[in-house]
Amino acid sequence: MSGAAGRPLLLAVLAAAASLPALAQTRSAVPEQHRWLTFAVFAAIIALTVFVTYVAARRVRTPADFYTAGGGISGLQNGWAIAGDYLSAASFLGIAGLISLWGYDGFMYSVGWLVAYISVLLVIAEPCRNIGKYTLSDILAYRNDPKTARVFGALSVIIVSTFYLVAQMVGGGVLVKTLIGIDYEISVIAVGSLMLAYVIFGGMVATTWVQVIKAVLLVVASVLMVVLVWSQYGFFGDFLDHVVGDPRVQKRVATILGDAASGLSPQDLGQRFLEPGLLFTAPVDQLSLGIALVFGTAGLPHILMRFFTVPTARAARTSVVWAMAIIGGFYLLTLFLGLGAALKVGAPAIIEIDAGGNMAAPLLAQALGGGPDSLLGNFMLAFVAAVAFATIVAVVAGLVLAAASAIAHDLYVGVIRGGQASTEEQVRAARIATVAFGGIAILLGVAAKGQNVAHLVALAFAVAASANFPCVFMTLFWRRCNTGGIVAGMLVGTIVAVGLVLVSPNMTYPKAVRAAAQKVIDDAPQRLQAIERELSSSELARVEQAKKERAALGRAVARARDELERYRRDDTSLVGLDAPLFELRNPGLVSVPLGFLALVLGSLLYRDPRAEAMWDEVYVRQNTGMLPAGRGGSAKRF
Repeated sequence: MSGAAGRPLLLAVLAAAASLPALAQTRSAVPEQHRWLTFAVFAAIIALTVFVTYVAARRVRTPADFYTAGGGISGLQNGWAIAGDYLSAASFLGIAGLISLWGYDGFMYSVGWLVAYISVLLVIAEPCRNIGKYTLSDILAYRNDPKTARVFGALSVIIVSTFYLVAQMVGGGVLVKTLIGIDYEISVIAVGSLMLAYVIFGGMVATTWVQVIKAVLLVVASVLMVVLVWSQYGFFGDFLDHVVGDPRVQKRVATILGDAASGLSPQDLGQRFLEPGLLFTAPVDQLSLGIALVFGTAGLPHILMRFFTVPTARAARTSVVWAMAIIGGFYLLTLFLGLGAALKVGAPAIIEIDAGGNMAAPLLAQALGGGPDSLLGNFMLAFVAAVAFATIVAVVAGLVLAAASAIAHDLYVGVIRGGQASTEEQVRAARIATVAFGGIAILLGVAAKGQNVAHLVALAFAVAASANFPCVFMTLFWRRCNTGGIVAGMLVGTIVAVGLVLVSPNMTYPKAVRAAAQKVIDDAPQRLQAIERELSSSELARVEQAKKERAALGRAVARARDELERYRRDDTSLVGLDAPLFELRNPGLVSVPLGFLALVLGSLLYRDPRAEAMWDEVYVRQNTGMLPAGRGGSAKRF
């Protein structure tokens, strides 16, 4: 990344703990004497989800049971499950962390993700439920060439799932390592094994109920913490007044603004924390990110699969309405979680544990319970961290299920076997695909140890927005859309999105990293002198704070030296660049229009009689769930 302002990755939040590898180099959030408590809470929540999987396994007998829970999930249940699928650890850990460090700008992620579901409700949910069966490729294959659509659709699903999955695996592995003390490799294997158990034995039934349980726990934990924060600082107006007047918040803003803070009063500094511009300094970057969030959500394969688990299109709409209410309420809570962490914990303590701020919510829970030396504080931290862990595993299970369905249902059954496979063979293929893809995910997670994987999340949302969404949208709503357009849209959207991310600031640029690390080392003596002056103070509180700052400075210098050594022989990024060629962190502003343009041109230049002949049927079915009269003799409802 380039410059100090580029250090907080705009898309780190999407990976949940994508930036958590930094935790391995910092102190643990849990004192050694309380590790057993963390382990016990983790074990209890894992035991609950494993029991749910055991019960669900009895209901998985057919491909429909495995992929879509037999379509027997109610709208309310599916709404909670969608919320569980969507409220990843990014929402809990990442957004709360960004708000605690960057104030108002961090909350913009909450707004973007909530608005994204409006597009899903109005455009995607009901038509997908009426047209599809199990997967994204089912939608594309309905009116286009079945084999071609399934191949390209499946490849896109696998690409998106892999990018997103690896980031989640790394985050889950480091979270377990940090809080329980298990080696990173074993942690990743544990996350992967648990995820495989959910999917292999329980399929979508177990995945759905694990997501419901996780969503309920997440909302309960968030509400509890917000109530405890409000009990100390007051509601709404009084609470925000405390934020503006807090010395640690004012100091954080002064640190971010640098020389620009010299003419501002303490009150003005605190007020800036509640105003835009601290993190998002370029509006066009925020616009591009918003495009990726809104359209990418509607193209995420594990989200689209959820609409096939309900019995009717009406239930699909109901589930999205419930999901929006749950997600919207939760995202409102993240504002108070993040600001509460800024007040109770403070940015320096949060950054000391994780530079990306991903431990802000667990640290807030610890502080609300009495601090790092209290049993209640560490129990609350353990509970919140265990919920975050369950969140990661549930999202990983949904991604693996989406990828396995693409491999088994679309490629094996749909393309290789031409749709001719017995029920037993289809279920067996699904489980084999799950083991294979899950094993690859575990290996990639282990191989990514210590790496910054945030760019993988940028890739996942960029491909979903630039390739998947245009193809699904135009298949459903444009008469001239055909196989040629689907192929062109998939290829151009994917290639442009991946290419632009690889030359964007999301990648690591060794020269910039070395320059930033050297600056930390060069500035250390001056910072140490200021700290030493504080140590001579007669005020005990100032002395204690100075001791903490001195220890944090020592760790920062150690990390800077490690980075200088790590990148000592490297001068260029993964693709051989000294600096970014494309300045936007998310390519949505460019790649999404190009994906649509390629689809339109491909459709206009390619003749596909089947796609044209099927349009009337697609139009009727996507709006009513019925086949038009004349096909098979009479109207038939699905």
